[in-house]
Amino acid sequence: MLVCSLVLLVAVAAVRISSRSGLPSLLLYLGIGIAMGQDGIFDVRFDNAELTQVIGYAALVVILAEGGLGTKWKEVRPALPAAALLSTVGVGISVGVTASAAHYLVGLDWRQALIIGAVVSSTDAAAVFSVLRKVPLPSRITGVLEAESGFNDAPVVILVVAFSAVGPVEHWYVLVGEIALELTIGAAIGLAVGWLGSFGLRHVALPASGLYPIAVMAIAVSAYAAGAMAHGSGFLAVYLAAMVLGNSKLPHWAATRGFADGLGWLAQIGMFVLLGLLVAPHDLIDDFWPAVVVGLVLTAVARPLSVFVSLAPFRLPQREKALMSWAGLRGAVPIVLATIPMVSGIEGSTRVFNIVFVLVIVYTLIQGPTLPWLARALKISDDPSETADLGIESAPLERLRGHLLSVAVPGRSKMHGVEVAELRLPAGAAVTLVVREGKSFVPAPSTVLRRGDELLVVATDPVRDATEARLRAVGEGGKLAGWLGAGGAVRRKGGPAETPHIAKLAKRLGRSEEDKAGDRPARR
Repeated sequence: MLVCSLVLLVAVAAVRISSRSGLPSLLLYLGIGIAMGQDGIFDVRFDNAELTQVIGYAALVVILAEGGLGTKWKEVRPALPAAALLSTVGVGISVGVTASAAHYLVGLDWRQALIIGAVVSSTDAAAVFSVLRKVPLPSRITGVLEAESGFNDAPVVILVVAFSAVGPVEHWYVLVGEIALELTIGAAIGLAVGWLGSFGLRHVALPASGLYPIAVMAIAVSAYAAGAMAHGSGFLAVYLAAMVLGNSKLPHWAATRGFADGLGWLAQIGMFVLLGLLVAPHDLIDDFWPAVVVGLVLTAVARPLSVFVSLAPFRLPQREKALMSWAGLRGAVPIVLATIPMVSGIEGSTRVFNIVFVLVIVYTLIQGPTLPWLARALKISDDPSETADLGIESAPLERLRGHLLSVAVPGRSKMHGVEVAELRLPAGAAVTLVVREGKSFVPAPSTVLRRGDELLVVATDPVRDATEARLRAVGEGGKLAGWLGAGGAVRRKGGPAETPHIAKLAKRLGRSEEDKAGDRPARR
């Protein structure tokens, strides 16, 4: 118990160190495991590759679920074609080039070389964004990198399992067909489970708010189970199901994201520590230079070639492709997948694991700290004038048939400088409280909203969606959202939608709202 407590304390300190130093936290967690294991301080003997693989798979499911919940559909949607090509064609190119290097330069047989090529072809979004958290990137780049890391795990797992099977390796066209079939099944199941789960959570009130985060994670994990049982890609299913849930405006969303984020960190810490325990440091010396050679070909040849070939149909600047080539960080997935041939009893599997382990550590140390520098050198950064999205959390008030919306005004929102009355919320909604610099007050109609404010908006059930739409419209277009065509049309209960400038004109003409609605249709 004392050892476990010390590990948790060190892991928490590792989070702080990694966030300030720019190093991916996986290196620090692996270091904790190595320090506890063989040749370490506590000299813990652990060599159960099968248990490591099972726990690693479980941790990957949680990590993918957390990543899917945090994926914004509006950012990923334009990047889907590019990410799909990177996850299929790009993986194939990377496997071929890396396996050839492992065979001809290092001297591994073709089976071992193909396993290494497949294992290291999977990227890790957690490693990439832990380094780039302080470097704002355009959404088209983050969308591609994030979607790629969520999609490429599935084909890579299929390839590694096929190459690690006892007996001859299947023909390439058979593998391509199996990959396509499993991805299709996994995608269909993930989307279906995510839609059904979001529909249920939005229409069935749970007895306690703390049950919503648990229900969301349970739905995501069930998508993995359903996909695996249907002989599809469970990893793709859990990622897509979580992405659907994350974009469905579920109740108590802030609490759900915090819960999922904590589970994701816990899964990473446990998985990396366990992988560190599994490795024997004295066995890594002989495989150090082979790992450096394979990693050099992967980083300098295979990854850039896969990026530039896969993204050739898209009109992306060369400097953005260069950044995405260097951003192919490897994390927990390759090390976990390297245990598959060990469990299958493939000859030379221990050496494969050692090469992958050294490769991940060495090139993460090289690529991690240099990624922010490269982004700045290439002058790739997010447009500071781009409007930030409002953070809106909804808490249903079931007995009162209403909703309490918590609205966070970010620094770049155009809601800054707008008066409360100028929000023009629909009838049945009102701003009841403003929290500013730690102090709360009841706003007047003339109260001017500022950056960093948090608003509490009460809305009746019929106008809940219209209220959120209007708030987002003002956040994007400011007080002139209706006039500038930024959306936010107000819909009255039982009446057509109308834009604010028409309502104002009708009021000046002295016409009542009911007469106006009946005389002529509203313009959009």
